Amino acid sequence: MSLTTVTTEQTERARTLLGQLVETRKGKIGFGVVAAIVVLAVLAPVIAPHDPIEQSLVDRLVAPSLEHPFGTDAYGRDILSRILYGFRYSLLIGVVSVAIGTVIGVALGMVGGYYGGRVDTVVGRLIDVMLAFPFLLFALFIVAVLGQSLMNVMIAVGIATSPRFARLARGDTLSVKEEPFVTAAKSMGRPNTKVMVEHLLPNIITPVLVMGSLNMGRAIIISAALSFLGLGVQPPTPTLGGILSDGRAFMELAPWVSIFPGLAITVAVLGFNLLGDAIRDVLDPKLQQGGGFT
Repeated sequence: MSLTTVTTEQTERARTLLGQLVETRKGKIGFGVVAAIVVLAVLAPVIAPHDPIEQSLVDRLVAPSLEHPFGTDAYGRDILSRILYGFRYSLLIGVVSVAIGTVIGVALGMVGGYYGGRVDTVVGRLIDVMLAFPFLLFALFIVAVLGQSLMNVMIAVGIATSPRFARLARGDTLSVKEEPFVTAAKSMGRPNTKVMVEHLLPNIITPVLVMGSLNMGRAIIISAALSFLGLGVQPPTPTLGGILSDGRAFMELAPWVSIFPGLAITVAVLGFNLLGDAIRDVLDPKLQQGGGFT
């Protein structure tokens, strides 16, 4: 089979999956919302009406108007512009942190499930300990240890999400490793790392991708919570959680300072959750009856 044929088949399969994805109502809504957020984030430098960090004390707490559609905050900064740039950081944190959690979790789960015995016991207990902590509390602890920065927030959220990926990968590995093709590869003397990467990973990757899509919304919420508590990306960098936090003291005087970033977080999380549900239904239909992942 030529490379051109393989590429054509992959392209056709991608089109088919995309078509199935947007067939359902939640797929259409989720895909539309996420696509809109991505476009707004990418084009933020072009479409933002003002500099997101430029202060103007003359324009402090201005109500929504034509010049400032979402109003301004206590420093006179345009909230719409800050939200557009905030989408960029939310998407970056979501994608990178989920990728970190996937790599760490899948590696741990596969090693434990493949080797079994004491290795599996150690990995299992480690996963149990990590899952024993509330998600936000675990992320807070990691940020407190590493320090406050964009990279540390992504690492903290990624590590906090990794136990769920590890538990999923471990369970699927325990099932797949008994399949004849894995046994045959081991009997041929292939190294364990190659067996795991070439034979196990392709057969457990679908539910992992589904979980990754479902965890994007969770990652955005946690990153916003960290910024809201002052432990995320530091000012004056515009983040959705930081913008929301700025309005806490002005809820009665200027409620728009908190309302609009709160709505932005809600819409983003809702969009990713709907898209994740649709991807789950397309890639792993058997999960539709089981209530999804925990």
